Amino acid sequence: MTTAAATADYSMSKDDVASHYDDLDQFYREIWGEHVHHGVWRTGSETDKEAAENLVTMVAELGRTGPQTEVCDVGCGYGATAKILAERYGANVTAMTISDVQLNYARTNNSVPGKTTYMLQDWYENQLPGARFDVVQSVESMEHMPDLPRFFKEAWRVMKPGGRVVICAWMSCENPGALSKSCLLNPIVREAALAGIRPASEFQAATESAGFTNFKMLDITQQVKRTWPLCAVRTLKGLLTKPHYRSFLFSSKNPNRIFALTLFRIWAAYELGVMRYGVYSADKA
Repeated sequence: MTTAAATADYSMSKDDVASHYDDLDQFYREIWGEHVHHGVWRTGSETDKEAAENLVTMVAELGRTGPQTEVCDVGCGYGATAKILAERYGANVTAMTISDVQLNYARTNNSVPGKTTYMLQDWYENQLPGARFDVVQSVESMEHMPDLPRFFKEAWRVMKPGGRVVICAWMSCENPGALSKSCLLNPIVREAALAGIRPASEFQAATESAGFTNFKMLDITQQVKRTWPLCAVRTLKGLLTKPHYRSFLFSSKNPNRIFALTLFRIWAAYELGVMRYGVYSADKA
């Protein structure tokens, strides 16, 4: 695994990533809620749920999502985004995750009959029919994709002509220094079971190499970075008030417990400008 931003000599397997989310399931839902993605604070007065749904609104608007739009949601998490797109926008959503726990939660809590289909599926082996979807979207799952060009080639294959890819991604700054890599980016990649944190230029190159055009990127770092102090405070409160937080996070038997520290690394990386957050779209002619 080699990226411009994080060049550690390791990579996470699909099973490693699935285990990370399965092991941390309770903590993800208690700390982030069922969206498990950044919030967007437009006015600063939104609740965390409203901020999370603001991001979904951005994704829907960029995807031009409406009644009967065929959407493929890659890395759907607990299905909260898919449910909103189906209920509020009338889209037909095929959503996939590699986590058994997330899949079961999505099917139980976020299914919309006749509108959502949840799959336990690796995107690189998706076996979906060609020219099927109007929109292929990824809300914070690109970080787990080890091969960006291959991701976008698959997106191109399953997308109808005139379709659009919509991506929300953690990014690095364009040229992070050695200290930023060794103290922030590489540990974040390792501890969060990521494949890499890449700069915007790498996303653009991979997207355009697959044949997509009209690449447009919006950097909304300042609107989303409030997510991390909120999550860090909730984690600290959990440690103080909830015994199961302490028993999990202080037990050496739980390899994913390090993610409690990763929250603070990510917070620092945003504040120092080492990490950025991008929302972008591109079209299939």
